Amino acid sequence: MGSITEILNRAKLRANEMDLPYEGALLPTEALTFLQENSGARLVDVRSKAEWSWVGRIPGAVEIEWLVFPSMQANPNFLEHLSLKVPKESPVMFICRSGVRSNQAAIAALESGYVNCFNVLEGFEGDKDSNGHRGVQGGWKAAGLPWVQS
Repeated sequence: MGSITEILNRAKLRANEMDLPYEGALLPTEALTFLQENSGARLVDVRSKAEWSWVGRIPGAVEIEWLVFPSMQANPNFLEHLSLKVPKESPVMFICRSGVRSNQAAIAALESGYVNCFNVLEGFEGDKDSNGHRGVQGGWKAAGLPWVQS
């Protein structure tokens, strides 16, 4: 895995290669290491309440819906809730199902003054496999990282 410095350097390189405006793009195992090694870092799970309840939760993650269930419309209070739960100076990692909503959340946070934003690539469940199933290849769950069923 490497040191935190090596992890952050790889994350920054990925962000540059992917032309992302925020600090970095982390793999799930890197995100967990960063979270464990930096007491000020926060992991923000931007999936919906339904996903937390039915698919699983990450212990200790800050949960703020990016899209509000069941309408799946944009959460107009996302940045307000983020500001109440995560200090702007904290390193903040965003995770969703596959990395798309969390990318959008990281960009919104950056634009609102969070300077140390990261996206967790692959998300909680990763991409679909050849059978159309998630949670098997890629993602937080498939990596065997901590999660609980509600």
